[in-house]
Amino acid sequence: MSEKSPSTVEESVQTGPTKGVRTPSGLRLDIRLTILIGVLAALCAVGYILSPETFLGESNISIMLRLAAAIGVVSVGMTFVIISGGIDLSVGSMVALASVWMTTLATQEYGLFVMVICALAVGLGAGLINGVLISYGKVVPFIATLAMYASARGLAERLSGRQTQTVSEQGFLEFFRGDVLGIPVLIWMLALVFAVGWVVLNRTTFGRRTFAVGGNAEAARLAGINVRLHTALVYGIAGLCCGIAAIMVVARTTSGSSTNGMFYELDAIAAVVIGGTLLSGGRGTLIGTLIGVLIFTVVNSIFTQNNLDTATQNIAKGVIIVAAVLLQTASARTRKTAKT
Repeated sequence: MSEKSPSTVEESVQTGPTKGVRTPSGLRLDIRLTILIGVLAALCAVGYILSPETFLGESNISIMLRLAAAIGVVSVGMTFVIISGGIDLSVGSMVALASVWMTTLATQEYGLFVMVICALAVGLGAGLINGVLISYGKVVPFIATLAMYASARGLAERLSGRQTQTVSEQGFLEFFRGDVLGIPVLIWMLALVFAVGWVVLNRTTFGRRTFAVGGNAEAARLAGINVRLHTALVYGIAGLCCGIAAIMVVARTTSGSSTNGMFYELDAIAAVVIGGTLLSGGRGTLIGTLIGVLIFTVVNSIFTQNNLDTATQNIAKGVIIVAAVLLQTASARTRKTAKT
């Protein structure tokens, strides 16, 4: 029996947006994105009705986008992971570890460049450890990333002595807290990461193979794709995104702390699922993820401006996540019924 070429298998397995525009699956994806945009617009309308003087003001919009920036970058990495058929519960802890390591006095002494490189290296290294454990160590993604969740947060606490480390490097603060063309640098970073992520996912061989591995890992392996290496690299991308997010969190809060990134894994997974990425892998879109991030940001802003406590916000997030998963399940059953 002759084996299929990698490109053939990638095309047969892929159910992402690039192939979907010509198929009924792509039509469903476009409808889902349209619905998400409608939900986002409706939430903005609700926020305006409840707080007409402030909600859509320039100041509040800037605050919302700044708050969305870090979790948005983390969500890019999470999208790659989930499309490939995995899960990462350690993203918040990796953000905390990178933020603490880059704000130690020893690191800050070397200036802005070393602080940035340190954050990126810590994030990438932690992500690759996850990937190696999962790919080559055959550890279940849930267990491997849960272990990283605990150990990275613990290491961050040990390094910081459970103290908040203030940034004293003025060059770092002036650059990352500044504006370019009137738009905050943090928002530019979010836009750049999403743009690069979209190109990689939709216009490169790496992206096609990510869809292929998530859709049918065994078929991808038989086609000659190095599934283990690819999976390790996907988790490395997630870790790198966490390093970038750590820079953004430190810039926004002017400090590094072991409590940074708390619940980021919940927010990132929620945004990715809301955006239409299948938890089982093989299909997803970064545009949907971006809309999902904005939806949760708007919800948080509405709750905050109306003095609703954090517990209520978390309950609402949980309800939204369950609703999204139920919608995915119902959609999958409908497709299966239509095929039969």
